Amino acid sequence: MSGKAKDILKMDLYGLLGIDISATTKEIKKAYRQKALTCHPDKNPDNPKAADLFHQLSQALEVLTDAPAKAAYDKICAAKKQAEERNNKLDDKRKKIKLDLEARERKAEAQTYESVQITRTLEEEIARLREEGSRQLEEEQRLVREQIQREKEAQQTGEYTQRNPGVQRCSMSSVTPKLKLKWKCKKDDETNGGYSQDIIMRLLQKYGDVLNVILSSKKTGSAVVEFATVRAAELAVKNESGLSGNPLKISWLEGQPEVIAPVSQPGHFMSTQAALTNERDYESVVMMRMRQAAERQKLIEKMQREDEDDEGVRS
Repeated sequence: MSGKAKDILKMDLYGLLGIDISATTKEIKKAYRQKALTCHPDKNPDNPKAADLFHQLSQALEVLTDAPAKAAYDKICAAKKQAEERNNKLDDKRKKIKLDLEARERKAEAQTYESVQITRTLEEEIARLREEGSRQLEEEQRLVREQIQREKEAQQTGEYTQRNPGVQRCSMSSVTPKLKLKWKCKKDDETNGGYSQDIIMRLLQKYGDVLNVILSSKKTGSAVVEFATVRAAELAVKNESGLSGNPLKISWLEGQPEVIAPVSQPGHFMSTQAALTNERDYESVVMMRMRQAAERQKLIEKMQREDEDDEGVRS
């Protein structure tokens, strides 16, 4: 038996997650996220046991969200429970005749063989998981990392506000952040300098959700990218350099956050924002999305006019 299978058999996977054997996959994932957020190594840098517990939780999620591995583990747990019950009964019947004892021993040997076969099944399932990789585990760990990152950003924002009570960092909520991209490209280059809509999307999606990529139809080496969040756009401006053979020049077009002057009532801005958030209903959300769609259309038309003006100058 592999070391990993032995380690898993020593653990109570359901007890680790605080669930029972009848829990659904959704309940298992929810329990994992709650436990993992409290013991993630990033949140417990001074606790050496946190990493071990986080690893055990990951093993529990990996086995219990995979149907064949879970079935093998449940079967072993059931066999161990039955064996304990049999041993308790044997303690009360040791005065029985030798024949009865021998019969029990033969039965125990047969059940031990069956237990070995079940254990091998679990070992095979764990080996398969190790080879294929657990998509469930990767997805849940990604969600945990994102949650921790959001908590860190919220904490940093709170600390900044406390240190600078008269300064507020804000941007227009009705304007989605947009960046302008430029790169070297000859007019007759069919590859557009190595950049296509898909390539730009792949380069920038690692910073956050990209809503739209608009390539200039007439002016080569130019595009506009619309992000879902200001944070994603900030990361792209700061970190993305593009293709090594043809780097990108990235600049803000719209939605760049600004630092405004101190306000007379520091708490007024936050209270107003909270009130607006509480009062926002379905209609206001729809109107905001309509405004954003109109802004995108205006941006496209503006690029087309610029392309036509540039074409006229060159001719």
